[in-house]
Amino acid sequence: MASDAFIASERKLAAAHQALLHTRGLQLDFKAAPQPPPPPAWIEKFILALVQFAPILKFLFWGGLVLGAALIVWFVAREILETRFSRPRAEPRPADWRPEPEAARALLEEADRLAAAGRFGEAIHILLFRSIDDLAGRRPGLVRPALTSRDIARLEQMPLLARSAFARIAERVERSFFGGRPVGPEDFAHARGDYETFAFSEGWS
Repeated sequence: MASDAFIASERKLAAAHQALLHTRGLQLDFKAAPQPPPPPAWIEKFILALVQFAPILKFLFWGGLVLGAALIVWFVAREILETRFSRPRAEPRPADWRPEPEAARALLEEADRLAAAGRFGEAIHILLFRSIDDLAGRRPGLVRPALTSRDIARLEQMPLLARSAFARIAERVERSFFGGRPVGPEDFAHARGDYETFAFSEGWS
């Protein structure tokens, strides 16, 4: 009984195998995979060239690393040297607003002619207003029309020595033109000296 059952099972298995072999759509016979096409000739030549130049490429690689490290060290050393051993920069010199020497001398001659004619007030007055014109020409926008002579004399942009001289000239003009005080040769002499300080003083630079 057992053997008959075994034989029956073998027959069923063989029949199923034959049916599987004849089933359409199933590939039971696998062929070898096709070989890939050979690479192009230029790739082989390129690889051969790399192999031949490998020592040179290695030298270039390490040479580049050494050069880069040297540049970094150089930049760091330069910054350290400039920071620790650089000389302090000189402070910028203030702008020279003095009138041109020729123009200043011509103004003094004109004032001297007025003073020689006894017009001392006019002589001092022309020294003041020409000084204001010189300042306005040297620094446009600094001397605004609304500023008085006293305002201009307080401008901190002017050096102290020139500012003081200008203030004394302005004070004499105010006393003569607005205060009604007569102006004599001594007043003109002082104003003339103050203008020379204003125009020729080294305190501007």
